[in-house]
Amino acid sequence: MRRQLRETLPGLAAVAAEYAVFYAGLLLLALVSLLWAPFAAACYWLLPAGLGRRFGRFVIMCIFRFYLWALEGMGACRFDLRELDSLRGGPPLVLAANHPGLLDALLVLSRLPGAACIMKADVVDNPFLGAAARLARYIRNDTLAGMIRCAVQELRRGGQVLVFPEGTRTTRRPVNAFKGGVGLIAKRAGVPVQTLFIETDSPFLGKGWPIFRKPDMPVCYRVRLGRRFDAPDSERAFMAELAQYYEAELSRPESEPLRPGAAGCAAVHNV
Repeated sequence: MRRQLRETLPGLAAVAAEYAVFYAGLLLLALVSLLWAPFAAACYWLLPAGLGRRFGRFVIMCIFRFYLWALEGMGACRFDLRELDSLRGGPPLVLAANHPGLLDALLVLSRLPGAACIMKADVVDNPFLGAAARLARYIRNDTLAGMIRCAVQELRRGGQVLVFPEGTRTTRRPVNAFKGGVGLIAKRAGVPVQTLFIETDSPFLGKGWPIFRKPDMPVCYRVRLGRRFDAPDSERAFMAELAQYYEAELSRPESEPLRPGAAGCAAVHNV
């Protein structure tokens, strides 16, 4: 009996430690967001739009990067986001990414402070998250016409726009059916579409995953760059080609293993 207890206790301690790390990670993001919200709200009214946009996005990048570094340090996750750095400070682009989980925008924005994210209107209106989004002048997705107009303006200012063509988190592997907004934005702005592939070894925070349910840790993430498409002439033909490309890319075997400790899953703070 004592021997069984001695053998069981380390396992129970490891599980308890994982739960502590998991909930500490959720609490950390909530606290940092809550602390920044009143300052972001004040800056929104006090700073000129251009300065507020740059400052807001820079702070969001710092917060997200710190959060990912903390998750890495606690052993909850591993990340490889190195390829995103080549886009920083680059030309105007529509950044089109697949959407396996809730952390996807956070991963991209932690490396690209110049990017504007298209967000649901209820998130922008949220008192907890909305102040930072409004200061950063992220794009509300309340009406299709308004969203496209704001995205085109952002691109013509020289920025980059992050779009998830699926419109929601993936429920049908490898990707959901695509919506046409990506093609319309790229066509009207006359800018290329840079494809991004977000890969993970866990369904954590995917569609239907309860936010307080602990995954097996560490969870591994990688973002890699795909093909860059020229601005389309035909939105319909382009979206069909884009969807086919994503399905093919996300269905092929991984060239590098996506697992903790592997070369393809490096630490964020070592990037």
